[in-house]
Parts: sequence; structure tokens; C-alpha cells
Amino acid sequence: MTDFEGLIERARAGDREARESLLARHLDGLRAYVRLHSGRELRTVESQSDLVQTVCREALQSLGDARCEDEPTFRQWLYTVARHKILGKVDFHRAQKRDVRRLLTSGGSESSLLATYATFCSPSEHVSQREQVAAVESAFDRLSEDHRRVLLDVCVLGRSHREVAAEMGRSEEALRQLLARARARLALELRSG
Repeated sequence: MTDFEGLIERARAGDREARESLLARHLDGLRAYVRLHSGRELRTVESQSDLVQTVCREALQSLGDARCEDEPTFRQWLYTVARHKILGKVDFHRAQKRDVRRLLTSGGSESSLLATYATFCSPSEHVSQREQVAAVESAFDRLSEDHRRVLLDVCVLGRSHREVAAEMGRSEEALRQLLARARARLALELRSG
């Protein structure tokens, strides 16, 4: 039995320490995924910290039903839970036609978000961490849907080029080129910010 298999087995059995350890391993990536996938409008009206906590709570509640034989499939399942929660929040706010316009803090370490974002860009060291996070998110929001998707799937979720290419109907080489263009475009957006 692998370390992960033992950990998830204990977490499913209700072991609090195992549950915390399981989520802690993926928390920084999950925070980055939620913030980037949420988009500017949802980040404005919904506390990202609360959203991540809700995703974690829902993941723990449905952990027994999750088919996660290894850590990559667990991570994908966790991010799927997050994606569904985000889509639900977007639908809720659109249905309610809410226009709250409030500035919310991210709750948590900005440097941990930057560490995850650094998998696809290198923000300037001359700007404060909060400004860097806002700049990355703003630049990310301006990317095309394909560019956002490839950066999230490959860089944040850690999915294989082969897997993402198949889902997007592209060859692996075409996906690698798309990823390179997405990184270059993000860098341009950050500079023009």
C-alpha cells in the first residue's frame, strides 16, 4: 500500500489528522485554481477563502464516494468538486443579479498563491505580493478560453500533456505549442497590465 492509499483510507475512515493532511497537500494549488477559475466578477462578490473552505468541506463529505486510486486522480477529483462549486456560485449570483461591489481579501498567504502561479510565470519582485496576485489574476482573465484552460490544466492541476491534448482534440505537440503561446501571452498581459 502506498503512502497516499493509506492516507486516503484513513481519511475515509474519519481520521481527522489524515483528512487535514490530505487536503493540506493540495491546498495551495486548490486556492490558485479557485481564484483563477472564478474569474474577476466572482472574485469581486465571493470570498475566495470561503469558497475554498466550502470546497474542502464538500470534498470531505463526499470522499467515501470518490474513486481516487492515486494522488493525481484525487487532485483531479478535488478540482472537479471546486469547478462545480464555482459554476454553482456563478449561477447563483447571475440568478440573483447581485451587484455587491466589495473588495475582499484573499485570506491566506499571498506568497503561497504566487508560488503556485510561478509554475507558469515569474511576477516582478518590485511589486508587493498582493499587487502581484492581482496582476496575475487580471492578466489571466484577459487570456482566451483555450489559454486559460491549458494553463489551469497543465500548470495548476498538473495534468499530463497527453490527457489535456486528448480532451481538447489536439495533438500533444499542438498542445505544447498552445501552452507556450499561453505563457507568452500571459507574460505580455502582465507587462502591459
